Amino acid sequence: MLTDLEIAQSAHLRPIVEIARDLGLEEDDVELYGKYKAKVSLQVLEKLKDRPLGKYIDVTAITPTPLGEGKTVTTIGLSMALNKIGKKSIVCIRQPSLGPVFGIKGGAAGGGYAQVVPMEDFNLHLTGDTHAVALAHNLLAAFIDNHIYHGNALRIDPFTISWPRVVDVSDRALRKVVIGLGGKENGIPRESGFDIAVASEVMAILALTTGLRDLRERLGRIVIGYNVEKKPVTAEDLRCAGAMAVLLKDAIKPNLLQTLENTPCFVHAGPFANIAHGNSSILADQIALRLSEYVVTESGFGADCGWKSS
Repeated sequence: MLTDLEIAQSAHLRPIVEIARDLGLEEDDVELYGKYKAKVSLQVLEKLKDRPLGKYIDVTAITPTPLGEGKTVTTIGLSMALNKIGKKSIVCIRQPSLGPVFGIKGGAAGGGYAQVVPMEDFNLHLTGDTHAVALAHNLLAAFIDNHIYHGNALRIDPFTISWPRVVDVSDRALRKVVIGLGGKENGIPRESGFDIAVASEVMAILALTTGLRDLRERLGRIVIGYNVEKKPVTAEDLRCAGAMAVLLKDAIKPNLLQTLENTPCFVHAGPFANIAHGNSSILADQIALRLSEYVVTESGFGADCGWKSS
């Protein structure tokens, strides 16, 4: 029996420009990242606004196992099956975190003959969206400590700061750390920690946003802690939200890939489902619904959170 990797590497991929063309997208609608993946411009939403919406199909599941329970395989397989019987279908899924990829789970591109390809790109850096999320998140963390170091005009109470750092690997040793050691020039010592990048509120915002303006506003409302009067302090208060939005200006665009049978696939955002809503992006869904008869997506860590949030 062939492994998932052997099946993926033996697939006949079509150039992503052909996949885009079959969907009705023009050259100016896509930004190529090599031969087999691309980003789709948000301007497409305005161009397609008068097209009828397709039907929306959500695949969720009961409480998952350590290796998953088959939501992605079912989602991809169903979308391919719809295309096989002559329906125009697009699959929308999340991008996986590198943590589970290098752990027991080993990836999230589907399995067997229901996979998204190129599988290696899908499971690793893809177009860098997760790294952009991590950088935007950590920029805000740096702003917090820099603000305190330079006089703390907002009177932030360091004991209330709830905004950690993030890194996209499962590094247990960084969960709880003490920062600011080494003297005055290195900041004020305090406890902090690292989450995995896809657990960032920034990733959840990326999946929920409906455009750049909305993204900017949502980032500004992030609460990082409280001041000594017990009032919330936000990214807007720290004047960081605009810079965060700039770092995400490309990450906000959905990624276009394909399945083993060349069914179009939007891969966008990757909020952890056990602490966030666990869905791919609203923007990917909105674009896909204007381009096809059926959009098949997956959601949730389990039906208890996935079905409610889809």
